[in-house]
Amino acid sequence: MKLTPQLIDVAMPTSPDGAVIVLHGGAARNGRMRVSPTQLSVVRMVPIARRIAHAGAGRLAVVRLLNSRRGWDTRHTPVQDAGWALAQLRQRLGAGVPTCLVGHSLGGRAALLAAGAPEVLSAVALAPWVVDSDTPAGIEGKRFLIVHGSRDRIASPARAARLARRMEGEADVRFVVVDGAQHAMLRHHSTFSGLAAQFVVETLLSGRRGLSPLAAEAS
Repeated sequence: MKLTPQLIDVAMPTSPDGAVIVLHGGAARNGRMRVSPTQLSVVRMVPIARRIAHAGAGRLAVVRLLNSRRGWDTRHTPVQDAGWALAQLRQRLGAGVPTCLVGHSLGGRAALLAAGAPEVLSAVALAPWVVDSDTPAGIEGKRFLIVHGSRDRIASPARAARLARRMEGEADVRFVVVDGAQHAMLRHHSTFSGLAAQFVVETLLSGRRGLSPLAAEAS
């Protein structure tokens, strides 16, 4: 059975000023298991994608990526699926449309590691599941937002903070801690989605630097 990724349109204006690819997480399962549109790791990104589209006010193309398979293994990773999604948007929108990658958990890891693509200006990693050997390449001058819950017991905030510090020599990296939040973002979903939407608009549309008071309150 051939497993292929899929893009789901959330907003697709005729001539967008920017593009956003929303990446889901999800742990591996036995064998090569297909991603289901109804699995929780996918569904939790739906309101985030919609909030970004709303914040973009008709100026952003926003799509959700369904990975070709669950989890992350040595043969195929979500980074490759993100690269596929970027190529698809190039074909649809033309080259050079500034793009932001937004992901949660393993999708956050993929967003960081796929951000070296030329059209990617920024990336948002929500509770990213990273390892200490992760080394994002080609990120010089790009902008990143990493948001982690203080009570995340699945993805390590400490590892994400160490990665943020390593990236700071090359890129503009903001690390925000949401007090009391856990990995699934359930009780603090509005904070995570609000920070993501705000950062996307700032980096793709307005060019403003820095975060609003919402970020200061969350950290």
